Amino acid sequence: MTEPEHRELRDVRVQEIVERTGIDEAMITRLVHGFYGRVREDATLGPVFAAEVEDWDEHLRTLVDFWSSVALMTARYGGRPMPAHIKLDVGEEHFARWLELFRQTAHEVCTPEAAAFFIGKAENIARSFQMGIAFHRGR
Repeated sequence: MTEPEHRELRDVRVQEIVERTGIDEAMITRLVHGFYGRVREDATLGPVFAAEVEDWDEHLRTLVDFWSSVALMTARYGGRPMPAHIKLDVGEEHFARWLELFRQTAHEVCTPEAAAFFIGKAENIARSFQMGIAFHRGR
């Protein structure tokens, strides 16, 4: 497949997602900011993030870029999230709480279709991180 064909296929996929879910940049920003507002106040997750995040404005911009890349294939996020998460002292209870708060926020700020889309992606990401962390720790 040529690069122009690849871009055209990506554009068609993104348009389908947007039409089906109503996802746009404003929704992504509301989701990320709302979710991480909860995370920062959470008894389980707040201390983990407080120990690692020095500049919340920068971190939120990065996370908006990440979710924009996931949902709208913008390619704005070029980082490697796994190494940052491997070093954290987190376990299943952290990922369960992360998903719980994410689901709550998605249902509040998104259309039902967008919430389902984001939650599905978040569940896959959490599973991938858990497997990567377990592998790195020799489990």
